[in-house]
Amino acid sequence: MSSRRSESTRAAILDAARERFAADGYERATIRAIARDASIDPSMVMRYYGNKEGLFAAAVTVDLALPDLAERPREEVGRVLVTHFLARWEEDEVLTALLRVGVTNQAGAELMQGIFRDQFLPVARRVCPDPEQAPARAALVATQVLGMALTRYVLRIPPAVALHHEEVVAWLAPTLQRYLTAPNP
Repeated sequence: MSSRRSESTRAAILDAARERFAADGYERATIRAIARDASIDPSMVMRYYGNKEGLFAAAVTVDLALPDLAERPREEVGRVLVTHFLARWEEDEVLTALLRVGVTNQAGAELMQGIFRDQFLPVARRVCPDPEQAPARAALVATQVLGMALTRYVLRIPPAVALHHEEVVAWLAPTLQRYLTAPNP
């Protein structure tokens, strides 16, 4: 297969996958439907992307649309972030699917790492008292945000699901605040 044809096949698969994941969601989208939409055999999807998780990781782009924390009072950083992430997890099933894929698939994990590095780390650098500590502090924030998302939206552990937004914010905001703005312990 020529390189040009290979590239156009990959592009057709990714276009079809983006549309299908958007229309049907991650769980209901199938390799067969994506292949049909791209007018190719399902085996070609598997050849290029290995499995549904690999295809999803290649097809999806995520913009966390993080608020500009520099415009917020420093003492509100934790609350602003928890509130933002809760809204994003509840409004965007792609994030939940990405979390699932990220824990089971190397391409998904790399995508999650890229989102952390490119989108969240710069935000953390703006509010951390010592920019050299920003990567570690941002990683600590990720443990809380991703841990809550995993227990609430993926594993659906009943007490985590039952918490009202205000309760989640009340519990997590001080922790995120401390991770990002407190003096080094």
